[in-house]
Amino acid sequence: MSEIYSKASTFLNKLAYTIKNSFFISLIFTIALKIEELWVNSFFKSLYPSENFLSFILKINILKKNIFCPLIVLVVFAVFLLLSLTLVNSSLQITLLIAFISFFIGAAIIPYFLLNNSDEKPLISFPYEDLYSIGFGLIIIGVVFFFISVATVGGVPILKPSLRYSLKPMFTMPVFLMIPGVCILASVYVHKFKNNILTRSQARFRFMALIAFSGVFMVGLGYRTHLLAILLVMIILGYYGEIFAVWEVVIGTLICVAAIIGIGYYRAMEEFAISTVSPFYSLQNRADFTLGVLNKIDLIGGNFGVTHGQVIAGSIPGSSLSPRMLIGKLIDWRTAVSVTPTLIGQMVADFGKVGVAFGMCLLGFILGTGFKIIRKTKNYFFMGLYALILTYAILGVETGILDIQILLYYAIALILYLIYIAKSYSTK
Repeated sequence: MSEIYSKASTFLNKLAYTIKNSFFISLIFTIALKIEELWVNSFFKSLYPSENFLSFILKINILKKNIFCPLIVLVVFAVFLLLSLTLVNSSLQITLLIAFISFFIGAAIIPYFLLNNSDEKPLISFPYEDLYSIGFGLIIIGVVFFFISVATVGGVPILKPSLRYSLKPMFTMPVFLMIPGVCILASVYVHKFKNNILTRSQARFRFMALIAFSGVFMVGLGYRTHLLAILLVMIILGYYGEIFAVWEVVIGTLICVAAIIGIGYYRAMEEFAISTVSPFYSLQNRADFTLGVLNKIDLIGGNFGVTHGQVIAGSIPGSSLSPRMLIGKLIDWRTAVSVTPTLIGQMVADFGKVGVAFGMCLLGFILGTGFKIIRKTKNYFFMGLYALILTYAILGVETGILDIQILLYYAIALILYLIYIAKSYSTK
């Protein structure tokens, strides 16, 4: 395994070096570094609010350490349920109770007994140069496939929303690799900031530049979920890496909410020619629809499920139906409709209430273990990994965790955390 990693990292380092030193990319980096220098030394930077701006926010203790603990997933899930006017049947009430309790056990109780005797120094580490090359490579792949996606549909989807339905997943999925790429690159900047290679001002500028750069491509495709993923992952990483002040984190989170409402409102007007709808209509309508879907799935799934793994298997590339289309077929016998089933929808469909208990406990365990590691070590790599998986857990409250690349992120996290736990016992 180490030999494979060594060869792969060597190849990626050479590839990143070659691309970075090409004329066009080198020119972009030169311009970006010059803009960074001008900003860091500019008069206008002094006009930016200080660390103590909105100081009353700092008095809220939970914002200092625990705002992005794993239990935020339950808070977001509860808010999502409250947004909907759909009545929850008694069976689903029991399922939701099982989901919340199981997640709490996995996220808060099980990790409490783990890693208590391990050192603050991380037991697993990766050279930041290798991580930089990986992140840079993923971003380049995303950019290339963005232009391929746009070329195949003959336009930019955000300017003509109907084009979004013509996008081919085989071309758009690589675009979304930009999200972990940005996360990895930002985590390297956290490392450089912590080791005094970058000043905080430089690190903050690069965070904002990454958000702006990747955000353009996500907005271009018209997918608000992936734009929110960029914003959330950078906010969480900036929070734990001490790049952003607490007030910036709070305002950034509010911007995420505004983006959900704003993009939904824009798409409602453009696609359906609606001019009198409330900006909150799209958000509430999605909550109503998704909870209605969950009601149906729960009645069908029962205690032990009905599809027995077919939904999650639909994530594998080459499957005849995607997981969300299988959900559409399950509840309405329509295979051409992609349906968001909430965080627990797939678990209920595949394995019923038993599946929810196991799946939510496992999800909680992955997040809870990751949270404990970053609180203990403050390691930049594990900060980035935690920010990535927490982001998709939060967004998955509505959409579910069903895309193959996202499942891969959780699989990587689980493997690394289990190795970390095993190492903690072997070094005692």
